[in-house]
Amino acid sequence: MATLRFPSKTAPLRLWPIFALVVLGIWACGGSTATTVPAVSSTTVLASTATPVIATPVPDPATTPSQPTLQPGTATPDSGDTRSVPVLDRTKHTVPLMDLLFDTFGGEPRFLPLDLATDDIIDQLRDVIAPINGPSYGSPSDLPWLDDDNLVIGYRSEGDAYAYPVNILDFHELVNDEIDGVPVLITYCPLCFSGVVFSRVLDGDELTFGNTSALYMSDLVMYDHQSGSYWFQVGGEAVVGALAGSHLDLLPSTTITWGEWKRLFPDSKVLTGIERSPVVFGDSRYGRGISAGFQDRINERDFVFPVDERKLDDRLLDGELVLTVEIGDAITVFPLGLIGDGVANHQVGGQPVTVFALTGDRAAGAFSRELDGQTLTFEFREDGQQFVDVETGSLWDALGRATSGPLAGTELEQLNTRRSFWFSVAIAFPGVEIFRP
Repeated sequence: MATLRFPSKTAPLRLWPIFALVVLGIWACGGSTATTVPAVSSTTVLASTATPVIATPVPDPATTPSQPTLQPGTATPDSGDTRSVPVLDRTKHTVPLMDLLFDTFGGEPRFLPLDLATDDIIDQLRDVIAPINGPSYGSPSDLPWLDDDNLVIGYRSEGDAYAYPVNILDFHELVNDEIDGVPVLITYCPLCFSGVVFSRVLDGDELTFGNTSALYMSDLVMYDHQSGSYWFQVGGEAVVGALAGSHLDLLPSTTITWGEWKRLFPDSKVLTGIERSPVVFGDSRYGRGISAGFQDRINERDFVFPVDERKLDDRLLDGELVLTVEIGDAITVFPLGLIGDGVANHQVGGQPVTVFALTGDRAAGAFSRELDGQTLTFEFREDGQQFVDVETGSLWDALGRATSGPLAGTELEQLNTRRSFWFSVAIAFPGVEIFRP
């Protein structure tokens, strides 16, 4: 078995809000002021994991710099009624139960495997990181801390554009909503930098999602209220429970800077609060930025939560930001750092596709290259920071809309994508094809 490495006791600043939500989550679950875990030693827990792991512990809340405490009823997102969530069926799973580790938020042991967790502990840890149900949208002026270089997850419905600031998602990770009749789930895992939007409909049934407080390979594990099943966030796959083996359908989205999204969609709606507190996220506590250096930690395999090193893929650095492009069952990974300010023309599943990328996380989106029976080829003009198709010379913005030239007013079909660190995508899709510029 590989040796466990604990090289550092310092975790990224983006993780601190999680600990600030402990009081909030326990209140939402209706009970005590402390989470109790079984009397199992850390040595026993780690020895029970049959796969080699490498990890760095997250900080002890007692020694972590003071964080804001959200007040129940005012700054607390609605977790929904979790009292009727079915008991997790652990007899059905697609990954070893010991590989799902609960964050005990400073408890003992530090990581509690699912196979050792009681149903009471599972209930107590549910939604400690409170998801957002019944979100409210407003003006960017409602978020005075929102700067142009802040990242947002952008989603476009039939009629509107929506922005979900990553600073807010750092606190809450999940948003359940219904937009233009489409039940959507916006997800973000701070440990993977993974922004993915899913449909909440599975086989005709609408699901509502919450946070288990567990992680699988250092990635968020969600649960659905209807079956109690556990879902691996980046893969959108149910890994434990009645729905094990099921997959959520992707919806097109982009992770982009607010300044670029605002320029492309000046009338965009912005997540500002919840129905009972429409501008609660305007508080300055949400304006705290993301700590520098976390990507370098991942590249050095200095993970915060255990990761099976045998599942890692050395074709790219673990912390390389990548964009998957998915058509049917075909998936190709596009390394954004290798594309830079530029274009990738390629085929996925036999379909011609293009990826538009702007450095500094300003934009990254994937589109079909077929338009009205014509296959287009794209280039990037550095002088004007614009995209152009070779066939007609039309200019295109970062979201695939022709702004001038013969094709002005037309729009490319946006494709389904996931944006994440490479290590998490490699674990979700072993052996996936990688585009090489």
